[in-house]
Amino acid sequence: MAPTRALLEHALTAGVTALDTAFNYDCYASHRVLARTARELLGRFEVSTKVGYFPDGHTLEPAQLRAAVEQTTAELGRTPDTVFLHNPEHDPPGLAAACEELASCQEAGLCRAWGIATWNPAPLLAAAPTVSVKPDVIMVRAGLAVRGEVLDAAERFTAELGAGDRWGMAPFAGNPNDPVWSKVDATVFLEPGQPASQIQAGLAAAFALPAVSRIALGTSSPQHLDELIAGVRHVARASVVDEYRELLRAGTEQ
Repeated sequence: MAPTRALLEHALTAGVTALDTAFNYDCYASHRVLARTARELLGRFEVSTKVGYFPDGHTLEPAQLRAAVEQTTAELGRTPDTVFLHNPEHDPPGLAAACEELASCQEAGLCRAWGIATWNPAPLLAAAPTVSVKPDVIMVRAGLAVRGEVLDAAERFTAELGAGDRWGMAPFAGNPNDPVWSKVDATVFLEPGQPASQIQAGLAAAFALPAVSRIALGTSSPQHLDELIAGVRHVARASVVDEYRELLRAGTEQ
């Protein structure tokens, strides 16, 4: 769902200055809609987006990726801060050429930084050594809904990045209103003395599963955004996170 003008204004007032979108969101109109809605506010946000999905399917074909980045810049009316390869695990052999194309886009001034956004990096681990250019940032799934083997793969895939260059996404598997989140006591992951809602506790845990510096998530409500912002201030308990990871690994090995 595209953000409303009121939500964007509220985000800035609350200190949120980063937006994440994708070429294929909103029926391939996300950049036009965002530019039209935000207008002069857009320059106050750091904007990240993704390329890889097209009306005829997913591809890492370099020429299509470059055309999408060029179209993105034109539709936004400004250079995106970060452009991600969108779910390249669908085509691991194409990873190296696609990374080289995004690096070329960066050199041409079509984006300030580039990276990889992957739902499951495990299929990319074998292809990673073939990549001659290194991404500025990698975004992976984070949170309690992520399988143990995916968490392990994310840590391996992002091992060469600095802590600030590992981002997370979808901490509630795309739906924070799913009844499961009211049945899981995520507050056990918090350091003592931190009153929090289940959503806030789940978000705090997501920053440690795996360790990421920021998390992209969706909201259409100023109230929900405020709750999420408060959750960012909470701290996960390292010993509980470690124990949880060991339980995940033990379950995988059985």
